[in-house]
Amino acid sequence: MKFLNVQPISYLKKNTSDVVRQVQETRDPVAITVNGKVQAIVQDPLSYQKTQDQLTMLRILAHGKRQIEDGRVTEHDDFFAQLEAEDQALSAK
Repeated sequence: MKFLNVQPISYLKKNTSDVVRQVQETRDPVAITVNGKVQAIVQDPLSYQKTQDQLTMLRILAHGKRQIEDGRVTEHDDFFAQLEAEDQALSAK
């Protein structure tokens, strides 16, 4: 994995405010190294949330694909008929 901005942990310790400001302004993550190896990523909250949302969507899509492959699907008309029946059951209460 390649990172555009790689800094040693000593830089983060001395310049924490600058690193946080840079991440917030550019939305680019900063890779933090310990003994020359990337050990952590500093990322702004909006980018982090976007990544989490994208991962969630990918998981949902993968789950749906498995369901289709396993034949666990409901036909369009059957699905809406089931919703209508549930709606009517709730309305009757």
